[in-house]
Amino acid sequence: MRISLLLLLSFFQLCAMQGQTSFKELNLTGGQYQVGFRHYTATDSTRTYRIGNEANNHFIYRPIPISVWYPARAKEITSESLTILDYLEVLKEEEEWENLPNEFLLDWFHYLWNTPENRAHLPEKTKAVPEAKAIDQKFPVIVYASSFQASSIENFALFEYLASEGYVVISSPSRGTETRQLEGGIPKDMETQARDVEYLLGQLHKFSNVDMDKIALMGFSFGGLANMITAMKNQHIKALVSLDGTERYRYDVLERSAFFDTDRLTIPYIHFAQKLIPDAVMKEDKIPTELNYRFQLYDSLNNSDVYSYRFNDLSHSYFSSYGVLFGNRDMRQDKSDAAIMASYRALSQYTLQFLNAVLKDDVKAVRFVERKPEDNGFKASLIDQKTKKSNLPKFDHRAFNDLALAQNYKDLIPLYKRSLATHPDLQLKEGMLNTLGLKLSFDPMRIEQGINVFLLALHIYPDSANLYDSLAEAYLYNKDTKNAIVSFERSLKLNPGNQNAMKRLKELKD
Repeated sequence: MRISLLLLLSFFQLCAMQGQTSFKELNLTGGQYQVGFRHYTATDSTRTYRIGNEANNHFIYRPIPISVWYPARAKEITSESLTILDYLEVLKEEEEWENLPNEFLLDWFHYLWNTPENRAHLPEKTKAVPEAKAIDQKFPVIVYASSFQASSIENFALFEYLASEGYVVISSPSRGTETRQLEGGIPKDMETQARDVEYLLGQLHKFSNVDMDKIALMGFSFGGLANMITAMKNQHIKALVSLDGTERYRYDVLERSAFFDTDRLTIPYIHFAQKLIPDAVMKEDKIPTELNYRFQLYDSLNNSDVYSYRFNDLSHSYFSSYGVLFGNRDMRQDKSDAAIMASYRALSQYTLQFLNAVLKDDVKAVRFVERKPEDNGFKASLIDQKTKKSNLPKFDHRAFNDLALAQNYKDLIPLYKRSLATHPDLQLKEGMLNTLGLKLSFDPMRIEQGINVFLLALHIYPDSANLYDSLAEAYLYNKDTKNAIVSFERSLKLNPGNQNAMKRLKELKD
């Protein structure tokens, strides 16, 4: 597919009328948390970069502007929430026009358009409060890759919504390898953005409110390419969300990455696609007809659960907050503003439910994602859905053990209950648990972990004399004589012929 197609998808249509929307009318009510916002610029000293509009050959270390949304403490919020104009101040910095007078904003950046409707957006209040104090607990995190040469804040309405529901969202703009300009959607651009995504992953270690075991990648348009490569490289990623990602349209670019390997993508992946483009528009804009139907990546993935949704009222631009609020409407194909906003709300809901299902083990969210859209209260004509399941073995004892290890074998019974609710076929065999418990218990640094494994095993197999005998040995090795005696006695009660329990009790009571 031609490079011009990527550029076409990346910019708003010019044959258009102005939309009339507002942040308030988006009506993303959000969850229980107040939303904090922080923006700062980090430096990647492993790469060089040149400020393009300074008209010199001076190279600096690569600056990476970073925006973060997070759950905040409501009682400690004293400042006012951001306006949309405040967000556009971030845009000026990222576009390397920090000193541009605000009166020129809507004229300067091609996708904002200086119209009465768009000027009315600038004073609108959002939900995010700058530098609000973060809640002192760990939340799942979403690392966002922006669309072609776009800003870290391009989807700020969605980010605020997710933060209010208990997520940290971190984002950076998409930039070229050596300057702000990308080179046209070539593999070099994709690899550069993938490195920026990896840099954001490194930044997460600085935040005390991030659960490093619950990381998802999300991207819009061109950002989908970088995220797909990053997920194939990094096995700590737990979920992948694509907002009409270019990986659907430019499979040929993905294939040219040395890291592209469909067998390595084993995590749940959800892709939201734009509406079918009318034939007349495709002919006029010289868009290949296969764009509407071909999804080679979907067809090639076998090791992950894949969810594909087509939003029949959304053109490509409206998968971002910028597009919904500022984008000109294409008179040839776009729906009404009300329909666009309703679909953006639905997109946000599906994104949240998918993340809740994968990162929070929310059983209701799993059912939401698995059901047909009409069973979730949406019109059947609004969303088309298709899914396919992984060919890999279902969630098994090894996968459970990975989760248990990630939390240092603490709180195993609640973990088992959650896992069983999500994966009802899960079987943890008594012998496997007994062997694991003994192995951990005889390691002086992991005795408590072994005891926790035995307590889980006895939750599942409460009448096992052998497990009580092994638990008793673990207590004895830990010099906990009292609990060792109790466990040996329970083992002997369940199996009066247990010679080891008889011997140990005699030694302990003499």
